[in-house]
Amino acid sequence: MGDSEFDPEDPEQAEIGREMVDESTGLGSVAAHLYRGEMERMVEWRNRLDTTTNWAVTVMSAIVAYAFSGEVSHAVILAGLLMGTVFLFIEARRFRDYDIWRSRVRVIQENLFANALDPSQGVEHDAWRAELSRDYREPERKISYRGAFSHRLRRVYLPLITAMLVGWVFHVWAFNPDETFLEGASLPGVNGVVVVAAVGLYYVILLVLAVPLSEKERGESGEADHGDID
Repeated sequence: MGDSEFDPEDPEQAEIGREMVDESTGLGSVAAHLYRGEMERMVEWRNRLDTTTNWAVTVMSAIVAYAFSGEVSHAVILAGLLMGTVFLFIEARRFRDYDIWRSRVRVIQENLFANALDPSQGVEHDAWRAELSRDYREPERKISYRGAFSHRLRRVYLPLITAMLVGWVFHVWAFNPDETFLEGASLPGVNGVVVVAAVGLYYVILLVLAVPLSEKERGESGEADHGDID
């Protein structure tokens, strides 16, 4: 069959995992090196993602601890919320890059190695070779920034930010026992009502952004088909 007649969905072409086991070809060696390279890239970006998360947890925890260490303004905790939001934006961008390599690894695992181990099950996607080839020719991110933001918000930052807000509320009450909550929440030049309204609006916006708009945004790209390996 010539290159012009190549059909990536043809059973003989799609199920090359069976060929890797049944025959001694150079294809198996090439696929192994390819898979190793994609795994290294995925692990590298996963480490970058985890580093951002670790920094966020460390910084936000340190800020809360400092806020309760003495007569410190509750504004410190609000500043910690802003810092956490900055880390969230950074992590969402890194998650999009990580998902590129993660999705490639899953395609190879599902359609090549899984088929090589148990050819009776066949491949998951007949056109997987064409899809992977297109991804190598024209690489692009597979999850939107909004989807990545929503994913990391639900998985990591919403619980962290919620805990900080609970700490902020407790701080306002505990350190201003002779004032109402709105009076204690005030800042120099800013009325407590404005501060509470701003914090409430901020949290509501996060809750809205945490809601996925599609199946794809519920996790990494292809979660419905490939499973969430986090």
